[in-house]
Amino acid sequence: MAPDQALEWSVVRVSGPDAFDYLQSQLSQDLEGLDAKGRWSLLLEPDGAVLTLCVVRVSGPDYELVVERETGEATLARLRRFHLRSECTLELRESVEGPFERVAQMVEASWPGGREFRAQLSPQSFGAHVVAAAVSFTKGCFTGQELVARLDARSASVPWRLVHLEGPSLGRLQEVAHLKGPPGPQTVTTAVQRSGVVEALAIVHRTLMDPGALDEFADVRIITSTP
Repeated sequence: MAPDQALEWSVVRVSGPDAFDYLQSQLSQDLEGLDAKGRWSLLLEPDGAVLTLCVVRVSGPDYELVVERETGEATLARLRRFHLRSECTLELRESVEGPFERVAQMVEASWPGGREFRAQLSPQSFGAHVVAAAVSFTKGCFTGQELVARLDARSASVPWRLVHLEGPSLGRLQEVAHLKGPPGPQTVTTAVQRSGVVEALAIVHRTLMDPGALDEFADVRIITSTP
């Protein structure tokens, strides 16, 4: 854990006559009417697990996916895996800017990043705000859509949730993260220290949000949790 640190970003540039159709079949966001400002999108594994969040935008005749640098190589590899008979090229570059400048900004926004996606969870685990910003349920098929659409249609409650915690120490927050549920991916994923208080994103079991679950942890507060 560090007091705070700058974020590093990469860009996957997709060029060629089939770039739009290819990305439309792979990303969770609808690319119709996309501009240089861009939109959030998810890139999913075939089983519906989130590989990364990105901002996808138009750059001249090409498309760019802005991702955290630690997920850049995995993003490129995942796109190449389904790059069959599509007339477009994929290129990974470093970028000097991205949608957030520092780790603390993502924590404050309860916005997941590469550390959170290591848990290989569905989009709904990361919150309704992420799904609303990054998933289109009207665009048609895309890789990994089946699980996401099924969870949405059934209003299903996923077992693992992203929460934004605040407490006196990283150790105390880890203790809370592991308090409930069966063995699984629960852990503090990202933490920053500001003014003597530790703020963190953590993957926890949904039962941690039950009334009274934190009665013995009066020094820990759940700031936000996924519905």
